Amino acid sequence: MLSDFKFPSEEMLASFVGKDILSAEQFSQAELEAVLGVAGFYEQALAEGRRLWDMDGQVMAALFFEPSTRTRLSFETAMHRLGGRVITLAESPENRISSTSKGETVHDTIKIVNNYADVIVIRSPQTGDAQIAAAAASHPVINAGDGFGQHPSQALLDMYTIVKEKGSPEGLAVALIGDLKYGRTVHSLVDFLKYYKCRLILASPDELKMPESIVHKLQAGGVQVDFCRSIDEAVAEADIVYMTRVQKERFADLAEYEAVKDMYLMTEETLQHLKPGAVIMHALPRVNEIALAVDDYAGAAYFRQAGNGLFVRMALLAMTAGRVKGAFKPEWAE
Repeated sequence: MLSDFKFPSEEMLASFVGKDILSAEQFSQAELEAVLGVAGFYEQALAEGRRLWDMDGQVMAALFFEPSTRTRLSFETAMHRLGGRVITLAESPENRISSTSKGETVHDTIKIVNNYADVIVIRSPQTGDAQIAAAAASHPVINAGDGFGQHPSQALLDMYTIVKEKGSPEGLAVALIGDLKYGRTVHSLVDFLKYYKCRLILASPDELKMPESIVHKLQAGGVQVDFCRSIDEAVAEADIVYMTRVQKERFADLAEYEAVKDMYLMTEETLQHLKPGAVIMHALPRVNEIALAVDDYAGAAYFRQAGNGLFVRMALLAMTAGRVKGAFKPEWAE
């Protein structure tokens, strides 16, 4: 419920102004909860039909060097909902933008775009490009996913979803299932779950295990991490079941992808093993890892989860710009 979120103090809001959002690891628990609080504020404002002008006069540059649907559209919609404007560069293997086709570096592209926008959102297939962008820009940079590195806005909306679906995340058992090696969503999410004494249950093929560096960091921080090979075993004690897509685009050898893509599937039969009240999440898009019949399960939250991205990304844009107002309306709009 929205009452589970607390609007942050003026001091906390001020601490976000001009900040780059590059990794879930950069957030303290208080900063995480501040973003969730502002997201709840904006969700309530939209539910009340309020027209927001917080980003009036501001321009967001959306640089997507990797295909995206949910992340790109929710960031663009977030900026429009806040009264701002959007300029977009979107690239695919079939449609390359002029800068990259001519060999321009990410650093130089950002140097140019920095002249045109007040905030820059970037997605790249190359791990580390968000950090390069932040170093090149004088305006805030938000990492919308870099290779198999981090995806902080996804992790924030995941936490927002968990709170809305389950109340406090304190002490929950969370099963992370599927591609834990390349899944930047789960790499980011665990950095938040550690604050709430969550138990992590990891289920994946050996080829797609969570990187040891992440597991060791969690264990060193006192997080209980359990491993299992069976999806039925993984979901039996989980309050949150987080399914992931095996990412075909990360495999150099297609045969390796084919060998693991069907190893962990959520089916109607799997639902029989779920803990009562368990919530199923997925960053989407899904391929075949969740059967369509599972959509009818009341705890299937993945489409609600995707919708929550709008409110969280509204919060990030307004907070980094120092424009959280919620009621401002320019005279010309009267």
